[in-house]
Formats: sequence, structure tokens, C-alpha cells
Amino acid sequence: MPDAHVLLERDGVRLTLDGAVAHITLCNPAKRNVQSPALWRALAEAGRLLPGSVRVAVLRGEGVSFSAGLDRRAFTPEGFEGEPSFLDLARGTEQQLDAAIEGYQEAFTWWRRTDLITVAAVQGHAIGAGFQLALACDLRVCADDVQFAMRETSLGLVPDLTGTKPLVELVGYGRALEICVTGRFVHADEALRSGLANVVVPAPELDDTVSDLVAAVLSAPRDAVIETKGLLRSALVEDEGAQRAAERAAQGRRLRDLMTVSD
Repeated sequence: MPDAHVLLERDGVRLTLDGAVAHITLCNPAKRNVQSPALWRALAEAGRLLPGSVRVAVLRGEGVSFSAGLDRRAFTPEGFEGEPSFLDLARGTEQQLDAAIEGYQEAFTWWRRTDLITVAAVQGHAIGAGFQLALACDLRVCADDVQFAMRETSLGLVPDLTGTKPLVELVGYGRALEICVTGRFVHADEALRSGLANVVVPAPELDDTVSDLVAAVLSAPRDAVIETKGLLRSALVEDEGAQRAAERAAQGRRLRDLMTVSD
């Protein structure tokens, strides 16, 4: 892709545009795309930089792993250069710690915007923060070597990067609890059966499969896609009556728009 389409490249994140498709790439393959507060800030900025013309955002990790999770330097006294270590944060007030974590979560929340369809192309390890980043997306296309794991609880922590809700929604409470508290790997076949993966393909076919999925999404009218995503997300929280009302209202908007176009 020409350099003119590169909107951001820093701290292990690259954002490029290809028409209505944004490509967000974790680009530190030598370290298996480990994550840090600087990377989270770059991911949050990538979301803010997306122009309104973007309909699909594709998230990838370069190299053999999607993301091996949090850089362990976060737990050392030295931490990251120019950053407070997590140990320093733990010594702060409850309000300071809450604000810091909320800032980190911004990298994981914009993927659920209703004006976008977000797709994670996941290969190799997606551990901890890497697992939660894949869970932040609407859809997950996985290579057959994928290995998901939620290791936070095994380290005495909890998953705090917005991954708990989508994990429970996808696999159910019991399976989600077991995955988190054991820290075990979820491989491709289980990911497909449980709903973590929308599709699993041989690793060499990952990019082509993602491209086919993106093309299929783009073939539908944008407003209908946005309304449908909004309806499905509201179905997770609304009761039946409210959801039926939301369907009626959304369909009314679509019919009026179609009539306007036909006139």
C-alpha cells in the first residue's frame, strides 16, 4: 500500500487505509507483538483517526503471533522508559489507578462502534491482552495454529481490558470462567466450536479469507449494516419488548430511506 495511505505508525501500531477499509497492524513481530501502555495509546489514537468513510477495520499482528500479551516489563520496578511501572500505579490512590486502567481500556472499546464492522485476523498466540484485543472485535477469522489463553488470573490479576463481557457472551459463563481461572490454551478446533472463531482456515489462507469476508460486508448497503449491528448489540441487553420496538424503529428508518432513494 502506498505510504500516502499510512495515517499512523508508532509504538508497535500501524494504521493504513485502503478505500473504505482500515488496516490496523501490530508491527513488532520480533517481540511477538507484546503490548504496553504506549501501544494502547497508539491503538486508541488509531480509532480516533479513522475517517468517516471507513466501513471495515481489520486488525492483524505481524509475524508468527497475533499478540503474546502484556510486556512483562510492566511488572518490574523499572517498567517502561518514560512510563510509571504497574508497581508505581499500585502505590497510587484508588482513583489514580482506576483512571489509568480506564485510559488503557480506550484501546479496546472503539472496535465496538456501530458505524464499523471490525475483524481480527488471528494467528499463533493471542494471550492475555492479545486475547482481549481479539475479543474486542466483532468478528474473528483464525488460522489453524491459533492459541487463545487468558493468563491474568494465573498471575494473580484479572482480565481488565474489556474482555470479560464478550468472552461470556460468546462461550457462556461456565466456559468463560474455566478458561480464565485455568489459563489454559484454547486451540482452533475448540475456538470454532465455542464461537470464539467465526471461521478457522489454514494459516496460508488467512489473508485471503479475511479479504473475502471484508468484500462480503462491503457488498451490503452501509446503513443497513449499521442498523443491523446496532440491533444485534442491543439484543444482548434489551428485553423482548424493547428489542421488538427497536426492530420496528430501525426497519421504519430503512424503509423511509429506501423510498426516498426510489423517489
